[in-house]
Amino acid sequence: MRKALDDWNEAGFCFSLDWLLRSVTTIATGDARFTALHDLDPGTFNAALQRAINHINRLLDLFGARLGLDHQQVLTGHFAFPILARFLDDAGSKAQSAEVQNKILFWYVQAAIWGRYSGSTESVLARDLNILLNAEPGDGLDALIRELHLWRGSLRIRPEHFTGWSRGNRFYFTLYMLTRVGEAQDWGTGLPLRKGMLGKNTSLEMHHIFPRDYLKKNGHDDKIAINALGNFCFLTKNSNLQISNRPPTDYFPEVEAQYPSALVSQWVPQNPELWKAENYPQFLLQRQQMLADAANDFLDSLYQLPLGDSGYEYAPIEQGVSAPGGISDAEEERQLDAVNDWVLMRGLPAGDKEYELRDKDTGELRAFLDLAWPSGLQEGLSEPVALILNEGADVVKAAMGAGFQIFEDAEEFRTYTARKVLGDLHYGLPEWAAQVEETAIPVVNHILKSDLPAPECGAEVQLPSGEVAGEFEFAWYEQRVAVWFSAVRAPQRSMLAAQGWRLFSLEEVITLPKLLEVALEKHSY
Repeated sequence: MRKALDDWNEAGFCFSLDWLLRSVTTIATGDARFTALHDLDPGTFNAALQRAINHINRLLDLFGARLGLDHQQVLTGHFAFPILARFLDDAGSKAQSAEVQNKILFWYVQAAIWGRYSGSTESVLARDLNILLNAEPGDGLDALIRELHLWRGSLRIRPEHFTGWSRGNRFYFTLYMLTRVGEAQDWGTGLPLRKGMLGKNTSLEMHHIFPRDYLKKNGHDDKIAINALGNFCFLTKNSNLQISNRPPTDYFPEVEAQYPSALVSQWVPQNPELWKAENYPQFLLQRQQMLADAANDFLDSLYQLPLGDSGYEYAPIEQGVSAPGGISDAEEERQLDAVNDWVLMRGLPAGDKEYELRDKDTGELRAFLDLAWPSGLQEGLSEPVALILNEGADVVKAAMGAGFQIFEDAEEFRTYTARKVLGDLHYGLPEWAAQVEETAIPVVNHILKSDLPAPECGAEVQLPSGEVAGEFEFAWYEQRVAVWFSAVRAPQRSMLAAQGWRLFSLEEVITLPKLLEVALEKHSY
């Protein structure tokens, strides 16, 4: 099991052991609950495991080849896999037909878009598995699609679904998918961005069509509107850098002149008036409509829904549960990427961006954690750690309740990692403290935290005669305050006291650091 998870991780997909076990359970027992595994003999379990791994690989290949979903950050709806793994196990060679593959893709995308497994995962898995296993032969996928239809009330995508932005927004992956399956072109090269045309993982970057700063300067200060999915497209890294923060009125005409079909291929309204800052709301509305139309057209090409689905003849039975947290904008993502780069440079594993924190018993989605190491920075040797930026108390509470150590500041996280995990106890300390004894670092931290003046470290204090009266870990010559390290010879305290010095042992200031503040404050008058 660990080998399979490692192989998927190397390919760009980070899955959990519990998740893999769900697929093994559905295949071996026809049940989604882990309790069904209790009476399973090792041979049956191992055979189901091998089949589960094979089926999951087939699904990853299918989603990558047909949907362009080629890495973790755009592959959502993970808990659809146990259902599809069971379907493939039963269908055998029949699953190779184009019609069946299209149904698989349609059901998977719809389940992912609407968050079918965002709520009580175990109970929804049990319901869907029961529908699949009890359907008429050859009708299993259609039965699952009908269930989604009844559950949602409508499976049509509307313009307003392309409003909020974060990886917690399920339509982020929809925008990426449309870019990869359609005729979307890169604006810097004119090359198609179709599936299979690019390297994996970091090939495409999110691009603000209207730069955030430009919108703010022109009176658009609504964070939701500025960061709406309708204001984003995917470009290659070089093209994104070339365009940088230029407004559409500046760079759109250049793109149009060089690659006449590139703008419309990324669902950009062709009316130049809408490229102006004052008309941004109208641009956003039109592009969101174009994205919704493109998404519905693509899904219709996979499977024809019953007539009348564009209306709302069914009242929604239950809506997908959204969870708190998630990356709020591109600047926040830039900070998280910088932390991941820093971690990787030090030989540690990268964190999972927008990690789905789920209840271990029910599978219910509790929160999205910006950057998480659920197995610790040293797998199996350290506690789960997460970095979350600009989130509310609900996310912090959920993460702490799941046993994560939480950091809400990127530099605080780096300091923890360097000192506690890598053993670099001097990381983040100022230059004057680079050589202090390790036991003295708590005093350095207090000096910094309390904004005390910087001392001289490893200092000698002399008497008027020139005789060295003592060697000190810290010394403030102007204030005549010093801290000595008990491992060295004790200073001539009485003679220095006569010269107006206030002396403390390192142990004294570690135990009561306020001594330094009082002494330095007294000598500041």
